[in-house]
Amino acid sequence: MSTATFQLDEETPGRLGVRGVLSFDTAAAALEAIAAALVAGSVTRLDLAGVERSDSAGLACVLAVQAEARRLGRALVVEHMPAGMRALARVCEVDALVG
Repeated sequence: MSTATFQLDEETPGRLGVRGVLSFDTAAAALEAIAAALVAGSVTRLDLAGVERSDSAGLACVLAVQAEARRLGRALVVEHMPAGMRALARVCEVDALVG
């Protein structure tokens, strides 16, 4: 059983902060929570500065969130993507999709 967790910070209007771990253990729950926040509010920025650890599932979560924002007709800027996630995005040739 994993103890990996993530938290969302919705204190700043228009900004959704993600803290903790975005990994295979948390990505599905994170995607569900972030998508719900997108639907419920006017989120324009996804701030990943608080992400301590991520893997390919975390990157997939971010890509899926961006797709959901596009589906809703909203622009979503990803900020402060961790270096490891950005490197993985480059290797997977999806870096242009995450900005």
